[in-house]
Amino acid sequence: MDQELDVWAHPDLRAAVAAGDWPAVLRRWRALTRSSQSALGALVGLAQPDVSAIENRRREVTSVEVRQRIITGLRVPAELLTGPLEELPLPSLVLPGVVADPETDRLTRVKSGIRLDAASLDAVERLLAEHRRAEDTLGSRVMNRVVTAQFQEVAKLYDQARGPLADRLVKVLAEYAQFLAWLAQDQDNAPVALGWFDRSYDWALESGYGDMAATTMSMKAHLAWSQGNGRRCTRLGEAAAATPGAGDATRAMALQMAGRGHALDGDAAGAYRRLDEAQRIITAATDTPPWLYFYGEAWFAAQRGMAELHLGRWASAVANLRTGLPGFADTYRRDRAWYGACLAHALAGAGEAEQALTTALGVLTDASEVGRPHAWDELHTVASVLLRRGARQGRALVDALASAAWLTAKHNTSLVFLLA
Repeated sequence: MDQELDVWAHPDLRAAVAAGDWPAVLRRWRALTRSSQSALGALVGLAQPDVSAIENRRREVTSVEVRQRIITGLRVPAELLTGPLEELPLPSLVLPGVVADPETDRLTRVKSGIRLDAASLDAVERLLAEHRRAEDTLGSRVMNRVVTAQFQEVAKLYDQARGPLADRLVKVLAEYAQFLAWLAQDQDNAPVALGWFDRSYDWALESGYGDMAATTMSMKAHLAWSQGNGRRCTRLGEAAAATPGAGDATRAMALQMAGRGHALDGDAAGAYRRLDEAQRIITAATDTPPWLYFYGEAWFAAQRGMAELHLGRWASAVANLRTGLPGFADTYRRDRAWYGACLAHALAGAGEAEQALTTALGVLTDASEVGRPHAWDELHTVASVLLRRGARQGRALVDALASAAWLTAKHNTSLVFLLA
């Protein structure tokens, strides 16, 4: 909302953040946005009594997690946070609850000043791979701080690196920046995502990492697609596919992005041409980079289903999404929520109201917990389609969304609109 964007121009609110005065931040933000404590609590994941306790200084914000909830939920501008992030403790280089092992010990020693070596980079790369997979289950919001903190420590190792080891470290930094860009993009924070994409692209070029340079540009295409800009999505996808040094799997991913851009613009011929080309390439690809671990037949079928959804070809969209969804393991909570919400949309478009409702309810929890904002917003679109068609299932879905955990004030606004 415009109000959310304008509120951070207020000097009192900016000063409160700079001073780390979180009670003042909450009180001033509520006054400027005319929000209740309950509405603010929904945004930051706190109960109303907890908000009241913080505002009245009966409770201090000492937890890193609570502080980050406030920053994320209220969309505190990044420029106001310079400095405080470095002051936060680094609790671990692994996910909370993971038992330390020799590899973690090696990372800790490197952090403490031991000279960087190839084995240490091996351990960093394995840990980053685990974090990528953890994000599929836990969501970007949970993983963002862990990955950011680890990136900061790895970046400090650059001065220790010489020769081929320096090239390899820059490649690792490019992978971190690409992952951090994705985490920001998944949280609908386009400016931060674009900043990380630019870092990743620069480091990829510096180290001659064609696959990463192409992937970064392809993910910029995905960002353009998520913003509804089909033409830019297509252009970036085409450019990514033509990047020197990009392997077949990376090129195929870029071409399917170009196809989705065509579909978003209603160009069925262009969409099918690029999607078919991408499928031919990926079928024979043997060089898939580690960050494309999810790229297989199930994912591709789901992507084609999304293109059909853009084109309003409901039956084909349903068929492709139903083909792809069973291929996603239960640990892929974010993807299952997203593609499940897309399937519900396709079913609603096809007039299958009861199946649309059942499908939507089946992914509601994951959409609420790890699928915000994209899968969550898509479920609101499903409710809107059903309501416009006069289906009673539309009101049932609205009621289910209203009672779901972590309902935010933004989504309350969209529900009011749907019922208007």
